[in-house]
Amino acid sequence: MNDRPEQRQRLIGRVGESTALTRAIGAACAGHPSLVLVEGPAGIGKTALVEHALGAHRPHDDTPVPGVLRVAGVSWESGLPLGITEQLMQAGAPGSAVTVPDPASPQAVLDTGRLLHRQWAARQELGPFVVIVEDAHWADVESLRAIRSAVRRMAREKVLVVLVARDAPYELNGTRGPGENLPDLAPTVLRTLEFLDGCRDDAVRLRPLSPEEVGTLAREIEGVALDLSAARHLCRHTLGNPRHVTQLLRELPRETWQDWRPDLPAPVRYASAVRHRLARCGDAARALVEACAVLADDVSLAEAAALADIDDPLPAVDEARAAGLLTATVDPGRTLLAFAHPLIRAAVLTGIDLARRAALHRRAAATVEGPGRRLMHQVAAATTVDGKLAEELDQYAAERALAGEWAAVADILVRAGRLSPARALRQDRLLRAVDAMIGAGDVPQAAGFAAELESFPAGILRDVVLAYLAIMRGRPSEAEVFLTQAEERCDPEHDPETMAKLCQRRVLHALGRWDPPDLVAWARRAVELADPGDPSAVESEAILGLGLAAMGRPEEALAAYEAAAAKLPGGAQPQRFQLGRGWVDLALDDPEAARRRLEAAVPTGYRMGSTRISLWAQGWLARTQFALGAWQEAVETVQRAAARLAEVRIELVRPLVHWTGAQLHALRGDWDLADHHLGEAAADLHHYEVMLVPACLARAQVAEARGDYARALEALSPLAHLPAREAIDEPGFWPWQDVYANALVMTGQLDEADAFLTPYEDLAARRAHRSTRARLGLARGRLTAARGDIDTSREEFEQALAHLDNLPLPYDRARVNFAYGQTLRRAGKRREADTVLQNARDAYATLGARTYVERCDRELKAGGLHTGRTTPALSRLTPQEQAVAQLVAAGATNQQTALDMFISVKTVQYHLTHIYAKLGIRSRSELAARFRETPPQDD
Repeated sequence: MNDRPEQRQRLIGRVGESTALTRAIGAACAGHPSLVLVEGPAGIGKTALVEHALGAHRPHDDTPVPGVLRVAGVSWESGLPLGITEQLMQAGAPGSAVTVPDPASPQAVLDTGRLLHRQWAARQELGPFVVIVEDAHWADVESLRAIRSAVRRMAREKVLVVLVARDAPYELNGTRGPGENLPDLAPTVLRTLEFLDGCRDDAVRLRPLSPEEVGTLAREIEGVALDLSAARHLCRHTLGNPRHVTQLLRELPRETWQDWRPDLPAPVRYASAVRHRLARCGDAARALVEACAVLADDVSLAEAAALADIDDPLPAVDEARAAGLLTATVDPGRTLLAFAHPLIRAAVLTGIDLARRAALHRRAAATVEGPGRRLMHQVAAATTVDGKLAEELDQYAAERALAGEWAAVADILVRAGRLSPARALRQDRLLRAVDAMIGAGDVPQAAGFAAELESFPAGILRDVVLAYLAIMRGRPSEAEVFLTQAEERCDPEHDPETMAKLCQRRVLHALGRWDPPDLVAWARRAVELADPGDPSAVESEAILGLGLAAMGRPEEALAAYEAAAAKLPGGAQPQRFQLGRGWVDLALDDPEAARRRLEAAVPTGYRMGSTRISLWAQGWLARTQFALGAWQEAVETVQRAAARLAEVRIELVRPLVHWTGAQLHALRGDWDLADHHLGEAAADLHHYEVMLVPACLARAQVAEARGDYARALEALSPLAHLPAREAIDEPGFWPWQDVYANALVMTGQLDEADAFLTPYEDLAARRAHRSTRARLGLARGRLTAARGDIDTSREEFEQALAHLDNLPLPYDRARVNFAYGQTLRRAGKRREADTVLQNARDAYATLGARTYVERCDRELKAGGLHTGRTTPALSRLTPQEQAVAQLVAAGATNQQTALDMFISVKTVQYHLTHIYAKLGIRSRSELAARFRETPPQDD
């Protein structure tokens, strides 16, 4: 029982796993016996999870706390048939003589299963209990089969069996004695592993800790404060294993975690186990493993063999694999070697003498392919500052920057700065490294350098970089201060390159403020100042078309993209154009083209793209998928983007990503998830407009889905009162006006709705923007009907639907039909309303918009043409009275009922008076009780 990670105060990051196991304990205590496998690598916290779940189980007052029966497997008894069951039977009947069936008998497993069942059945009469088999990977398979047979015989016994097993029985965990061999898996162990494979349908598998959880563990368990970048570095190094994390936190000096990507060793005991295995290998295998450690992960067999000076490396590879040190991937024409765990490489590398390690790096620098790898080996071999090597690194970073490979640029420049002899050069290179980190989307790492950068002497580049960081963190006022200071100092004639960079930051700042004229002006200036192909010019040109489109000049925007595409460079830069053009396509009612381009802008792996650009692309791709009705794809896009956002902390794009999540889950009726995304999307007037608008829209659209139009108005109020709103009102980009106008109508503010709608209708007509005209037509149709002109209202709705003809926008069409049907039903046009509402319902059902399917059903029932069977008492109510009664009985206020049914509050009160009289009741509580007793029964 050696799998006990050092987490004693509380379990970190195991909410889902703990809930699943606690639920299984509760079910067993209620008479639902079962067998659960808890699995994961050594040190991941399996035993800690089981102990936590046992402590977290809260039985009812009349249910005793479950007892625990605990045994454990050991490696030297893994071949002893029925050894574990003998332990169980002795532990279950202490002091009694226990007779285990003869293991040689074919009936032994079945007979032992019956014995266990009888013993446990008798034991649970005294109270529920949990059987825990620790280190079940060492248990004999006969015992495991008997345990399963015992559980299968149970019906209502209050018993839970928990098998705690490691993934690989002989994996390194740093706990072996120095003389322990690494045997091949014995047949008995293989049979046990096969049995455990069959238990995975009822398994709780522990995942690695996330960087955030590693940071929490460091702070709460070890009292070490890690910033997110340090926590990420430690998480990658340990693969999120709590045992390895805590061991390193205890063994290393605290100042280690203040450094940039420190070279972390393996925990002492783990390193000892690795070196013991390595020492047992032959000379060739040791040389090969050490060469792989110097060359890093995923190295070719040819390079490793050359560095190890081995002519025939395959026997050495087989020996290293058998020792559990290396893995091999064999493809036609190449074989790649990698370490089974990052800690193994760290243990091997730190075990090589410094002089020999430096010599190996120098040899590697002379033999490896690619200038980047050659330079990294030269850096690893350097023991003092080296101005010449630093200059080479700087030049190589400039080459990578032209391709937009910002993560590589940041890494190279930090190393160049450390090798630079002069302070000014060190500061300049660190500034440019942090700039590249932000470009790569690594905001936490860049933020870790912020205090150091602010201590540098005032300068243009310093202010430009700090402004860039402020923009990504969603801080417009801070960014404005730094940008203004940089402008005051910069002379474009003497330093056009820095001025071009400043212009590009102004472009991003204008994008955040959603100020298209400013964006276009600064983008054009950046293109003029920078050399062709310079990253500042390329990115500015990629955004230029977006600014033109947002100014209502779509033809110029598309022409700008066509011209830019003709001279598009390779590398990561096309990603920026795909994003900009895809964003414009969506705004111009071409979501299918938008989806193609935005999907191309998402990947960052093969083309070394920017995480920042990828997140923008995913945010707009989710909106595109939502518009096209591909809602499950949109949910998955939001999930991926949200997970990446949690790592990189680019605040500027956060509300955009979570906007779609909030709206989608609200329409699906998943209110907890909708509220979660609302919380993540939050932004206010202190943030950028490009954050504020989607945050407000998310709140408003969730409120609309709830039928709470007053709250929808409140959510959009910040937008309605913005001093400069011209760009935000441009059709196609931020569809908020129809939500606001609809809410005005639904709350009875008809004159205000008319005054609000008119200028937007005129603008949408001038732009010939069809989807905007359809959305505004929905609000106009409702407004016209509310003023008593149902014929003109019908024309408005029909025109709105005509605008959507041939546009692949199923949600917009359903939304118009729903409003149209509601309006017809209120005007007494029940047969027409029935047809239109049925169309809306079918569309909502196809999309998975459960919230509106239910509202359509209520509307159809209220119309009276599709009445279901009801109980005799409720059958006395008219269809509309039944719909009112159902809402009120569910807890809706009169105002909420009126809004949901698109009738007045007075009408609700009128219906309630008749409902109470017909049912012989006098209060809402009695009505709710009547519905609980005799709910309506639909056909």
